Amino acid sequence: MKRWAGVAIGAGILAVGAVPWPAFGQVSPPAAPPMGTYAGPAPATPAGDVHRGYNLYAVHCASCHGLAAEGTKDGIPLVGIGAGTLDFVLRTGRMPLTDPQQPMYRRPSNWTPQQIADVVAYVASLGPGGPEVPTVDPARGDLAHGRGVFAANCAACHGAAGQGAAVGEGAEAPALYQASELEIAEAVRVGPDPMPRFDAGIIRQYDLDSLVKYVVWLRHPPDPGGFNIGHVGPVAEGFVAWVVGMGALTLVIRAIGTKD
Repeated sequence: MKRWAGVAIGAGILAVGAVPWPAFGQVSPPAAPPMGTYAGPAPATPAGDVHRGYNLYAVHCASCHGLAAEGTKDGIPLVGIGAGTLDFVLRTGRMPLTDPQQPMYRRPSNWTPQQIADVVAYVASLGPGGPEVPTVDPARGDLAHGRGVFAANCAACHGAAGQGAAVGEGAEAPALYQASELEIAEAVRVGPDPMPRFDAGIIRQYDLDSLVKYVVWLRHPPDPGGFNIGHVGPVAEGFVAWVVGMGALTLVIRAIGTKD
């Protein structure tokens, strides 16, 4: 019976050790699972037409932001805001709003890529400034490097698995599962409030390509250990390993250790 008790204890320890454990302080992992099939780089945005953009702007935007984008009491000035910022808020449905008092959050956009490009071209023609629409090609990035960039700059707010989290005072870092490759890159360069802006001096182009590649990979990561536990992150997964693994081990010890 003692021999079987030793076998059971060893099996319990192996079961606990087989569950992924949190890697505290790990910023740039030495390796990462394969990306899988890649559909190609994000499509380039179409060229915008300033005249068409003016007509769309006059109908949908001028009532809040002013006919010359000078701003009103209901909307901020858009001159110098940057093509990347405007493209991001239109592409993600944060603008235009039917009511200027509405909160800005992600909604389905009713605008076509061409309409967005036209409005962006018109506003950009009013004055330079602000971040441009970024280019991104995840195929040029490295998945392991992207994981390190994400861990260092994004995971604290968006969660270890990109699931999103509250960041205090009613602000929320959204989940990253709906954003396109271009939208992820735009968010990095634009820094939609309350997110900080990461320019090329902080996150280089290679970092950005790798980061986008990793965020896209997070949506369908492999689960070599079996249960994915909702991909809630290594700390929670390590806690489950302790509770389930050590709990099962304790039950086995109590069952076979009372009598010889």
